[in-house]
Amino acid sequence: MAGEAALAAPAPPEELREPPFELSWHDYAVYLLHVASEVEHALMVQYLYAAYSLGGAALVDVEQHEKARKWREVILGIAKEEMGHLITVQNVLRLIGGPLHLEREDYPFRSEFYPFPFALEPISKVSLAKYVVAEAPAKWLDEDPEAQPIKELATDPESGRETLPVGKLYERVVKLFQRDDALTDEDFRIDTLPYQASFDEWGRGYTRGERGNIGKGSPDKTPNVLVEPVADREGVIKALQNIAQQGENPAIKTETPEKPEESHFQRFLTIYREFPADNPPSRNTPANPTTSPGEPGSITNQHSQLWAHLFNLRYRKLLYTLKHAFHVEEDEVTDRPTARGNLISWTFGEMYNLRSIAAILVTLPLNDGDDGKHAGPPFQAPYTLSLPDWDSDKWRVHRDLINGSVDLITEIEKNAAEEHRLYLRALREHDALTLQVVQRLFSVQLEKDEREEGEEDEE
Repeated sequence: MAGEAALAAPAPPEELREPPFELSWHDYAVYLLHVASEVEHALMVQYLYAAYSLGGAALVDVEQHEKARKWREVILGIAKEEMGHLITVQNVLRLIGGPLHLEREDYPFRSEFYPFPFALEPISKVSLAKYVVAEAPAKWLDEDPEAQPIKELATDPESGRETLPVGKLYERVVKLFQRDDALTDEDFRIDTLPYQASFDEWGRGYTRGERGNIGKGSPDKTPNVLVEPVADREGVIKALQNIAQQGENPAIKTETPEKPEESHFQRFLTIYREFPADNPPSRNTPANPTTSPGEPGSITNQHSQLWAHLFNLRYRKLLYTLKHAFHVEEDEVTDRPTARGNLISWTFGEMYNLRSIAAILVTLPLNDGDDGKHAGPPFQAPYTLSLPDWDSDKWRVHRDLINGSVDLITEIEKNAAEEHRLYLRALREHDALTLQVVQRLFSVQLEKDEREEGEEDEE
């Protein structure tokens, strides 16, 4: 009956028409890459929140404290690798002429490819089960006896929706790029290479565990950040397969006889096995903290809320700076900082700022009561990540963000603890230096924009 058909559940990904109505093959490729971007971004943020929630003053047992430290280091390493995945997907979008996409799936839920609904939550056995299934290979999910109870725990108790493995999305994207009749050679623009990210610029030494594993909490050869420029169809397929393999392969093969790198799946499964079902070693932070009023996770303590606003602003600054870097051509100059070099450096600086502010937020009260609840980093999506049309105006946004940060720092300092004042002072001083560079780049670009506009008027 027609009514029964209308109420039927959405078709699973393997039964979808390809390409869907309203989309050409090229448009469908861009769409799937946008979904991949949102998934990678969402996973990165959720993993960061889980890592930040570990530990706290309640952990008095030395062994438990050490386990929490080790798990935090592993999860932060995975989050760094998700950042590499996000950047590599932007390279693919650049290559095929699609718009960059750094937005993420938030609390609304719209795609059959998302592993599970977005939620910032303190780490628990349940959240770890979702992370394990999301990163798991299909063979393990289908055949390993250990998988079934984990899949059941990862299933949403209200909707009954099962957690989906991310690998299915990448399998679909790879198959699309393998089809000569879907994307033609004309769809690949090698001239975009100077505008793509490379590991030399973005890797920062995070290769095979050479950085980011100081405490030796992460497995050998991790974190291993993949940032891969792409120049053709074969390069895209290889890059996307490498992303999927780093997530789900039980043991990623390498060309050397060394011990292979553990995948995200394997690392999360190890934590899941070790993690206690009761009394998790996590802070009393809320699910989905927010600066918006009237929500279950609303941060209502005024001082904590100011710190949360500062976190959101620096989060926006990170994403905007990252996106801006893709619009500045690679420069061969090596004897002085370049515009692109500054943007990359600032992006990494904001990563460390987010970690520092998050570490402060999880020690501050959520509200004005004495219930022991702590705030948490809200990771609220910015109202826009769009870049202005004129290049000079792109630099103007950096100025706006820094000025907004200065105003917040001034308010926070009025009631900040002394150890927090030291960080705020350092942040203010660094912003002042950054603002000088931004102002110089803005002035140079404004003069160039005005000259080009005048030349167009003469024509």
